[in-house]
Amino acid sequence: MTLPDLGPLWLTLRLGAVVTLALLLLALPLAWWLAHTRTRAKPLVEAITALPLVLPPTVLGFYLLITFSPRAPLGGAFLTLTGETLTFSFTGLVLASMIYSLPFAVQPLQAAFEALGRAPMEAAASLRAGPLDRFCTVALPLSARGVMTAMVLTFAHTLGEFGVVLMVGGNIPGRTKVISIAIYEHVETIRLAEAHALSALMLVGSFAMLLAVYSLNRRFPQGWGA
Repeated sequence: MTLPDLGPLWLTLRLGAVVTLALLLLALPLAWWLAHTRTRAKPLVEAITALPLVLPPTVLGFYLLITFSPRAPLGGAFLTLTGETLTFSFTGLVLASMIYSLPFAVQPLQAAFEALGRAPMEAAASLRAGPLDRFCTVALPLSARGVMTAMVLTFAHTLGEFGVVLMVGGNIPGRTKVISIAIYEHVETIRLAEAHALSALMLVGSFAMLLAVYSLNRRFPQGWGA
């Protein structure tokens, strides 16, 4: 059997790692705010955050393609600052993937923070722990299941993207050709052996990640700090 080109696999893993880290930094404060705010704008923010769950990827990719275009304010500003376009670039893939995977990061974290309640934070505050200290030493350890679930879902969802990455990044080897695009290309050109090999890697890897999450959740049902 002919071995497939593993370049798209490494690019996909790199994209997944960057998106997961960046999105975690963004989703943590957003999820914390959603879990505790009482503002009337909360349903609006939740709806916007969850929109990628119901919006067809090609629709989201189309509007991102327009937004990232050099003629648009964001795409034009990026071109002026860097000399490169957001469209058909790795940076563009990262931003598009962050938007597309946003609910997979925010919702598990929000649910974990809501389940935590206020009692542990109030107890830490009574011991004169500051807000950041309480969040890092109390909230995060007790919400470890939600954090881990958010990271795995974000990473796995990024690995499997197709419509959004195709619209925004196209199919440029070494820059935007991720594994989902490579599999589609192999099938389209009737190179089924290569498609089977890459698909098997995705299947085994995805199953292993989910198995690890469920196993760890069973071992630490209340979080790392419990």
